[in-house]
Amino acid sequence: MRVAAAVPRVHIADAHRNAEGALKIMEDAFREGVEIVVMPELSLVGYTCGDMVLQKKLLSDSERALEWLMAETAEFPTIGIVGLPVVFADRLYNCAAIFGQGQLWGIVPKSYIPNYGEFSELRWWVSGYQIKDRMIRFAGQECPFGADLMFDLHGVEFGVEICEDMWVPVPPSSMQAVQGAKLLFNLSASPESVCKHDYLISLIAEQSSRTMAAYVYASSGHGESSSDLVFAGNAVIAELGRVLGVSERFVRNDRMVIADIDVEYISTRRTARNTFYYPEAPEMRVVEVDVDEIVRTDRVRRHIEPLYFVPEDEADRAIHCREVFAIQSAGLAQRLEHTNCKSAVLGISGGLDSTLALLAVCDTFDLLGLDRKGIIGVTMPGFGTTDRTYLNALTMIKELGCTLREIPIREACEQHFKDLGLNPDDRGVAYENSQARERTQILMDVANMCGGMVIGTGDMSELALGWATYNGDQMSMYGINSSVPKTLVKYMVDWYANNRAEGKLREALLDVVATPVSPELLPADGEKIAQKTEDIVGPYDLHDFFLYCALRRRYAPAKIAMLASIAFEGTYDKATIIKWLKVFFHRFFSQQFKRSAMPDGPKVGAVGLSPRGDLHMPSDAQERAWLAEVEEMEKELDALV
Repeated sequence: MRVAAAVPRVHIADAHRNAEGALKIMEDAFREGVEIVVMPELSLVGYTCGDMVLQKKLLSDSERALEWLMAETAEFPTIGIVGLPVVFADRLYNCAAIFGQGQLWGIVPKSYIPNYGEFSELRWWVSGYQIKDRMIRFAGQECPFGADLMFDLHGVEFGVEICEDMWVPVPPSSMQAVQGAKLLFNLSASPESVCKHDYLISLIAEQSSRTMAAYVYASSGHGESSSDLVFAGNAVIAELGRVLGVSERFVRNDRMVIADIDVEYISTRRTARNTFYYPEAPEMRVVEVDVDEIVRTDRVRRHIEPLYFVPEDEADRAIHCREVFAIQSAGLAQRLEHTNCKSAVLGISGGLDSTLALLAVCDTFDLLGLDRKGIIGVTMPGFGTTDRTYLNALTMIKELGCTLREIPIREACEQHFKDLGLNPDDRGVAYENSQARERTQILMDVANMCGGMVIGTGDMSELALGWATYNGDQMSMYGINSSVPKTLVKYMVDWYANNRAEGKLREALLDVVATPVSPELLPADGEKIAQKTEDIVGPYDLHDFFLYCALRRRYAPAKIAMLASIAFEGTYDKATIIKWLKVFFHRFFSQQFKRSAMPDGPKVGAVGLSPRGDLHMPSDAQERAWLAEVEEMEKELDALV
């Protein structure tokens, strides 16, 4: 659903000029396909009117201005929310009027009236907190009036609160949310002060997170009186703790922030959170808003991140990397202490995953005050090992101060092929997996010999796709990378290289990042890697996108494909996206049995695959319905060719 927060210029005590400004906002919002637009507190008269709000002239002018505005927007299906004073039962209320297509759908009074610091609102306003189940005749129409109102627009419920209502311990929006409101609107007139802006943004984001909703906030700006206060004109939209849009402040023209809210995701998050309720939440009246639906053909009005697991901002990404390393090392430290292990054994291939694991294990030993010589890095050159990965492995083990053991596997595998009666020229699954299992056996035996623990190096993306050899690299005693997706692995190694390494170690780490991902199980063509994983199973940036959307957001295949087309525009066409989406769902469902038997490992992010934690999935779950939806998209695409 498309929403907007707008800040029009205010003309103090001139209701009709303000209504004209609101009309322009409504026209602009309608042209942009906005379904609901909110404007600031008392936007039809100005928040800083002071005692003028007690003037009968201004009160009647604001009522007529609203009536005029409704008539002028009678053809607009866009819902407008404006602020104005309303007299009810001889008491004056600071209110929000909700209107659209010529109909006044309801009036919500402000619940909490601030009377501290620069605020003296009790001089004029009465709290509407207790007003429930009432009707009012206003602006030529009869409509619901009270703090117990919510609104239903095309099956999506929304609530409205005013300024101070958001700043109290239990905001009205919290009660609205637990009663079903997915969109929360705030009309505000919050004066600016040094450093207040950042706090305001965090408060809005927090309320959207706590209520599992979208929060749309519009605060007064240009035109409000500056006798003692300055109003910067804040317009903010947040969804589930994430800020989607913020207006420029201190500008002297109208502005509007627009965003598309993922109502489906909000609903999904709430369904998955069984603590999302409040048994004493008050009953709400839900007003069904009967206006025409807005049909849009333009693209989604929000940024779609291509790498959900990797923060786009460099500073945020650095914090993220440090946090993941800290979680990994804390988890492994606990396990080593509990088992009284003083050594760790891991296979070092010179690839991304084993490199990240090695770095995390080094951090763990440093945390425990253990000598890094107790970290045994085992290189196991095989048929597909290249000099590039082999030499990087040696360099990293040496430069990090760990113990190197080299145990080639070629002869052992050749003997195994003989015992099996397997022709070495038959480069099938048995040929490849026997190498992975041989390596795992070596690691387990080395660990037994030194009283150590085998640390698994496989990442979450590989586990999601089942790109691991069962009882081979799928197995370890502690999977330190088990919830780190491949796209993040790459950035973490790169971050470590550029921030914590130097000399030969840094050079080796950066070359690991630049090396194509490969299991190196097929004989190398000279120094050229014979196997590139992404040529076989698909690009990891796509698969990680699919993984996040399917598990975290629980989207259907069609929506995942649509969002991927936006996120990866110019990188992958729709046919490529659909091709690999089909692979993703097939492998995700068919390979669950491997994840059901995965070892312990630390959860580092919002998505995890542990059968003991995030993913309780039967190994026999059917893929048919998901693949059918993907295949339908394939047919539609073929029809266009």
